[in-house]
Amino acid sequence: MLTGVDHLVVLARDLGAAVAAYERLGFTVTPGGEHPVGTHNALIPFVDGSYVELIAFKEPDRPHEHRWWPFLATSGGLIDFALASDDLEGDLAAATARGLRFAAEEGRRLRPDRQALAWRIGRPSDPDAALPFLIQDVTPRSLRVPEGTARAHRNGAAGVAEVYVAVEDLNAGVLAYAALLGAGAADALPDRRFGVEARALECGAARIVLLPRHAVLDCLPASAQRRGPGVCAAALRAAGRTAAALDPEHAMGALLFLAPR
Repeated sequence: MLTGVDHLVVLARDLGAAVAAYERLGFTVTPGGEHPVGTHNALIPFVDGSYVELIAFKEPDRPHEHRWWPFLATSGGLIDFALASDDLEGDLAAATARGLRFAAEEGRRLRPDRQALAWRIGRPSDPDAALPFLIQDVTPRSLRVPEGTARAHRNGAAGVAEVYVAVEDLNAGVLAYAALLGAGAADALPDRRFGVEARALECGAARIVLLPRHAVLDCLPASAQRRGPGVCAAALRAAGRTAAALDPEHAMGALLFLAPR
């Protein structure tokens, strides 16, 4: 089954610059390692088990076949997110039975200490579907996601509370996400951050909030405006904080909120 939000993906042109930027924002950033597809990353893990992945191409000027490389042309930012699965085969079969199409892939990463990691993912076959990818670990998750002091952050961030997804058709978006999550009707609510009518679905400890893209376009960072439908913002749970938005210019184009929820 799908257990919740696994991680958010923030794409940057230069990984070192992204690490420095997020450290200035009060996050503890841990080196992640290298993928065989030509990317490398760093991680911002939280006490709830989720994390933010900062990722960059080692050769950003060389064309890649990787699905995320085209996002460099729109300045990167928050480009994707993953849901955790404890039964990827079963979750993909259920999604297929409900009319969604996903492709299974293998993933690998080599940490700086030479520890090899492996996982399996389910990728939406339709790139315009505005759906997340699914992930299940092959090696222990504790090897992929840092624990201990790596999860303590000066700004109080403790987990992913909400993921915002901009969709062209709100009703169609609700149907797609309900099919993926095996959920019933989405809750209708006036979104307090964007000031529009939204739909929310529970996903583990987090909520996925669907927004009508046309109504929030002017509120989004330039990178998200140019990308089209998909994840556009996220709220991070931060105990003891008043609600605040991090400036996308200081967060490599990502729109992130620190929220007391």
